[in-house]
Amino acid sequence: MADRPTYGSMWPIYAKYWDRMTILPERQNEVRDAVVRILGGKSRYLAVNHATSVPWDMTGALHMRESSCNFSRQLGQGDPLGAVSVHEPKGMGPYLTFEESAFDIFARKGYNKILDWRLEKKLYYSENWNGWGYWLYRGNMPSPFLWGATNIQKIGKYVADNKWDPNVWDTQIGVAPVLKLMLEMNVPVKGDIYFKRED
Repeated sequence: MADRPTYGSMWPIYAKYWDRMTILPERQNEVRDAVVRILGGKSRYLAVNHATSVPWDMTGALHMRESSCNFSRQLGQGDPLGAVSVHEPKGMGPYLTFEESAFDIFARKGYNKILDWRLEKKLYYSENWNGWGYWLYRGNMPSPFLWGATNIQKIGKYVADNKWDPNVWDTQIGVAPVLKLMLEMNVPVKGDIYFKRED
């Protein structure tokens, strides 16, 4: 497998995309509904933030993407809590709670060691979460995991683990429009995001 891109190489690209990103007009209500779902689970995402330092809004956006914010599912890939995961990452669990699954996956990925969570890092580590297949093997394609439901998105989707279809449009909402709409709605996220653990 090719080396994954570095944060240093990607953050200027994310900044450029972010600055020209708009949510597609026909998807505005869907994105707003997704933000409302995430806000409904904010207290649980904050609990994860306090234990791991991962921003609660990013956790919520990942959870939305993996399982539509279903708290009976693992954060890592949306598989059921009470069973060992069969989708990537495989072999995780079983877990008793969503929070337990979040603590484990963030520790495995090393996200709990990151304290400087600026916007571009949220985007970088969200794409890293899902994998670099779009960027590395599809001509530097913007990942729909990030940019779904925006003007940045392109056609083509991994319809299953490692299975590519160039003719499928990913209909899921991406992480970026959710984060952007939260900011536009003046959702107070910054103070919560930069919670620092006292070890």
